[in-house]
Amino acid sequence: MNCHFLQPQIIAPLLARVILGVLFLFQGIDKIFLVGVKEEITTIEPAYLKIKMPDFFIKLVAYFTSYAELIGGFLLIIGLFKFSALYLLGIDLLVVSIGMSLLNPVWKMDLVFPRLALLIFLLIYPANLDVITLQHLIQHFR
Repeated sequence: MNCHFLQPQIIAPLLARVILGVLFLFQGIDKIFLVGVKEEITTIEPAYLKIKMPDFFIKLVAYFTSYAELIGGFLLIIGLFKFSALYLLGIDLLVVSIGMSLLNPVWKMDLVFPRLALLIFLLIYPANLDVITLQHLIQHFR
């Protein structure tokens, strides 16, 4: 018995999407519900104010990254609006990378690089093979 959904080319994007989604979702949950965005701002603000980053911009970026990670991660896990979520999370990674580079041009990419690698994989992997998604289920029953 050859089950279509157990083929490696079907499982690969599912695993990558769910793992990336979990990484971002829990990062967003931590920032929003456990630590709190205001507390995160209090933690990062002094370093960015020291390099003359406007206060409103620090707050805007902190809220954007927190909610982008929460919402984008959730959407990836369930497989809904995958490319919109990937683009949103790509912008998030870009913003975080720029922010980290402003503070320290030679910063460790150990937290960003795995997420970036999974994100790029999902962007270039054939979308028609990523079928274990809520989006695919909805389209199938239309």
